[in-house]
Amino acid sequence: MRYKLMTAALAAAAAIQFSAPAQATDLEVIHWWTSKGESRAVAEFAKAFDNDGQGDHWVDSAIALGQTARATVMQRVLGGDPPGAAQFNPGREYEELIKNNLLLQLDDIAKEGHWADVIRPKKIANACLVDGHWYCVPVNIHSWPWGWYSYGAFKKAGLSNPKNFDEFVKDAPKLKEAGIIPFAIGGDGNGWQIKGAFDQMVLYKIGIPKMEQMYGKKDADIAGGDGVKQVLTELKDLKQFTDSGYANRNWNDTTNLVITGKAGLQIMGDWARGEFAAAGMTGVKDFGCMIGLDEDNPIVSTDGDVIVFPKQKDAAKEAAQKRLAALLISPKVQVAFNNAKGSMPVRGDVDMASADPCMQKALKAVEDPKRIATSVQRFITEDTSNQLNSLINQFWADDSMTVDAAQKKFVDIIKNSD
Repeated sequence: MRYKLMTAALAAAAAIQFSAPAQATDLEVIHWWTSKGESRAVAEFAKAFDNDGQGDHWVDSAIALGQTARATVMQRVLGGDPPGAAQFNPGREYEELIKNNLLLQLDDIAKEGHWADVIRPKKIANACLVDGHWYCVPVNIHSWPWGWYSYGAFKKAGLSNPKNFDEFVKDAPKLKEAGIIPFAIGGDGNGWQIKGAFDQMVLYKIGIPKMEQMYGKKDADIAGGDGVKQVLTELKDLKQFTDSGYANRNWNDTTNLVITGKAGLQIMGDWARGEFAAAGMTGVKDFGCMIGLDEDNPIVSTDGDVIVFPKQKDAAKEAAQKRLAALLISPKVQVAFNNAKGSMPVRGDVDMASADPCMQKALKAVEDPKRIATSVQRFITEDTSNQLNSLINQFWADDSMTVDAAQKKFVDIIKNSD
């Protein structure tokens, strides 16, 4: 969804002046961290802010589903009632707010905290460092290309644990014969889970350079090539290995199917690890985690979360915004939040020895630039994202849509994207 910013709203925002002295204040934060694991993680932020010694208070505004939360933030900003802070994904979702001078610059806080030195990889920092100015705080590195699977499900089917996605596809019929849902997926929110799984399958099939060329350079030849066609074919075939309850199921309920051994495997970002942790489970010991969908070729992506700070009319709130910005990226808070969230810290100078084996895999991979894939959301607008979600969701749901028809539409969206 694109938001055309009204001239009058922009003029009013640009004219904001700050004159009141800084003081402790309440700060509303809009986010979509609503699952059990996510709630545990965001509570670490709130606890740290409420105990910062300044008398500040985190006012929690949790809104289920990222698309809905982002739309609410944009409406609030345009309506002259901006929240104190808001969650976005690193990429183009907040570029209009930057272009129209509606976000607080954090240059002084970033300089004091040496963000340019401690944030890694640079692809994460660059999501917030725009035209030489810091407009947001990256709080984690999330990686989409994971396959999470149930040891119990594969054991019940008499199968060895898969080492890559091809092995899983080969095993899917036997999982189904054993009364297990082979492929766990959900269809809520315009099919973002299905589009996400599609993207990770494409990355697994064609590799990082071609994936980034396709989305970053709008390369229609790659979009229309054999690799994407093979993935669309495989995705259509996988539908027979999911369950009829997928349609409106959210991601964490889908993850729970794997946690309880009712399903074999789910393709989902590493935020799923937080759900396993909340269930008292540890990766490698209690469940399997294939990074990059291939144990022999680990890949991490620069997905994640950032916090932006819409400009305020109240100087006390601006001061609280900067206190929160500094706190979010502080070493202690980074460790506490990311251990609960299932994500990697953006700081490369914190001790993550307490991280579970799945995160350790990711931490090792992220140190190798050749294994870091740029997030798809860094290349496309919200409009394009919604179009692609709708297309892949339609292709999955509509048995009459052919692979060729879906690929033609996919190429058209890529070619004409902003």
